[in-house]
Amino acid sequence: MTSLARRAPASLRVASSLFLLLWLVVAAFPFFWTLWGSFKVELDFFSIADWTNARTGDLTRETHGRAFTGAGYNGAWVQEEFWRAAINSFLVCFFVVVTSLTIGTLGGYALSRSGHNYVFWLLIAALIFRAMPPITLVSGYLPPFFQWNLWGYLPTAIIVLVAINQPFTLWMLHSFFQKIPKELDESAKVDGCTQFQAFRYVIIPVMWPGVITTGLFSFLLAYNDFAVTAMLLNEQNRTMVPQIAAFLGTTYTEGNVMFAVAAVVSATAPLFLLVMIFQRQIVSGLTAGAVKG
Repeated sequence: MTSLARRAPASLRVASSLFLLLWLVVAAFPFFWTLWGSFKVELDFFSIADWTNARTGDLTRETHGRAFTGAGYNGAWVQEEFWRAAINSFLVCFFVVVTSLTIGTLGGYALSRSGHNYVFWLLIAALIFRAMPPITLVSGYLPPFFQWNLWGYLPTAIIVLVAINQPFTLWMLHSFFQKIPKELDESAKVDGCTQFQAFRYVIIPVMWPGVITTGLFSFLLAYNDFAVTAMLLNEQNRTMVPQIAAFLGTTYTEGNVMFAVAAVVSATAPLFLLVMIFQRQIVSGLTAGAVKG
């Protein structure tokens, strides 16, 4: 493969490099532009008269005496207490990931080792459930939550997010477990392990990249969710994404766009760090089909 790449025409290599560079610029530009604009005032970053104001920061300099200001971050994190939404997001994501992975690993392992015909139909039912728009599922949870006075609290959102995410987690982990030879289970049992001990001490260490990959996707689902958390959480328990939307205001309330811009950067930056930290495990998990017995 390497020799073929070296024999590729120079024009093809140049074209491929230019395409990758263009793709990187197009993909990364919105975030870096938003990061740049988060240190400006609204009339600079959203200037209609002259878009170059967002680059030079003329009005920001007139207002704050310098071309950059942290007023947006101060307003979001201190004045509007965005840190509360950040803590709520962490709690929701933590419990969604832990619950989803616990159920998913046990269920995926059991289904992958089962020879019954109902496994196929159970996975198909889970796939159909996952394909449904989340907003259509939330409406079914609202009546009991209202009746039992559970609406507005974090556990309600966690329950619904786990229910929505679990079919995907089950499918993904089931496919990973199927790639692990059953001979590993049998060898562990020969050495005196029970089924659960074989699962815990033999299979999970081999499956670890797949578990991390699935956990990351579960985290992203809960972290980026808007529909479920916006409908199920009250104003005091909002997570970050609904809180960012609240910064924009409504037809009835006045918002502050720069608070939202600063909050967007604050909410996006951890995702970059997360992917950078777990990039090797993610790649290993996505290529887990190469496992051999």
